[in-house]
Amino acid sequence: MSEFNLTAEDLALINTRKGFKELLKDKNIDWKKVKEKLEYEEELKLLQIELVKLQKWVQEEKKRVAIIFEGRDAAGKGGTIKRFMQFLSPRAMRVVALPKPSDVEKGQWYFQRYVKHLPNPGELVFFDRSWYNRAVVEPVMGFCTKAQYRRFMHQVPEFEHMLYEDNLQLIKFWFAISKEEQKKRFKERETNPLKQWKLSPVDEKAQNMWDKYTEYKEEMFSQSHTSYSPWIIVEANNKRRARLESIRFILSQIDYRGKDTATVSLHPDPNIVMRYHRATKHSD
Repeated sequence: MSEFNLTAEDLALINTRKGFKELLKDKNIDWKKVKEKLEYEEELKLLQIELVKLQKWVQEEKKRVAIIFEGRDAAGKGGTIKRFMQFLSPRAMRVVALPKPSDVEKGQWYFQRYVKHLPNPGELVFFDRSWYNRAVVEPVMGFCTKAQYRRFMHQVPEFEHMLYEDNLQLIKFWFAISKEEQKKRFKERETNPLKQWKLSPVDEKAQNMWDKYTEYKEEMFSQSHTSYSPWIIVEANNKRRARLESIRFILSQIDYRGKDTATVSLHPDPNIVMRYHRATKHSD
């Protein structure tokens, strides 16, 4: 929404709904977009209030919750994590976004560098990409050998089953966007000086490697979607809906104290958030 100066007459118009709409029209501002933005902000605020309640319960009950955000480049993972953590206490919450492994880490068991970042009792941890780098990005870009890839795909269900048996709650999101939407977002990053830092050599190859990403993504789902650790698909072409519904999904999955007094729906839209199913088609 562009900035504009308000006169005393303008401020008087704001006192009525009709006057407000006329003012926006006069300033060449789309009323529907303003309305959608305000409704989004209000719903987000109510969901974030519930997240604060959830975090307090996690702290008091010494629960361990890890939420993985995966998806193609520019799918909106970072922006969604930002909305999740916006009002949470940093004392009981962490975001994990690891750089490429060091020479020492390359010689370790693959999961070792991630294990030390798993949540402690009373913590929420958000993984902005995770061990699933080895399932898609690394084989696509040639960052691992075929043997390393096969070993990972064999071990990952067993690794996650150990976490499940140890009462760590793991939620795995895949943010799905179309090839056209990804291209559009890359263009925005190129022209926006505040977003240019997000561009990387991997991003530059993402469009050309689209089909190869798809191949490995589907294999990842096939091998690692389990009853105890399912993949949750988030249709993310619409960033706002993806943010709201992924938060709503988390809230729907955990029976935190005070949940029954929520003033916002905690039932995620099944057209936006759904468990992975082989026969279901998604944006990507």
